[in-house]
Amino acid sequence: MDNKLKHLEFIQQTITRMSSNSFLLKGWTVTIIVAIFAFANTKELNSQFLWIALIPAIFFWFLDSLFLREEKLYRKLYDEVRSKEENVINFSMDTSNYIKVVPKLYKICFSKTVGIFYIPIITVITVTIFLLNF
Repeated sequence: MDNKLKHLEFIQQTITRMSSNSFLLKGWTVTIIVAIFAFANTKELNSQFLWIALIPAIFFWFLDSLFLREEKLYRKLYDEVRSKEENVINFSMDTSNYIKVVPKLYKICFSKTVGIFYIPIITVITVTIFLLNF
């Protein structure tokens, strides 16, 4: 039973790390976007500078989706290891068996977990740019 519990702990630590990375990305996204908006608000810069804010927003959106997908893959592995017998445990962290089961990256980008955070941010940036230009 010790091997099974140890393997489950390894997988759980990976899942926790992916979740923490996702949380940190959301914090960095807000921080960087606010900093770009504040910098663009100085007297000599115009609204064209705000286009730069889209770069980290889109990049972090993709990266956050990637972390969420990896987390889902490891959750599938966790479920499989949980149901295995003790003598079959091999401490494998290979998630390639679940690639077809877990949603594709583009679907995760627009999922409730990720999309509900990044789509409004990108919308606010875009609307602000258009309002300042027209």
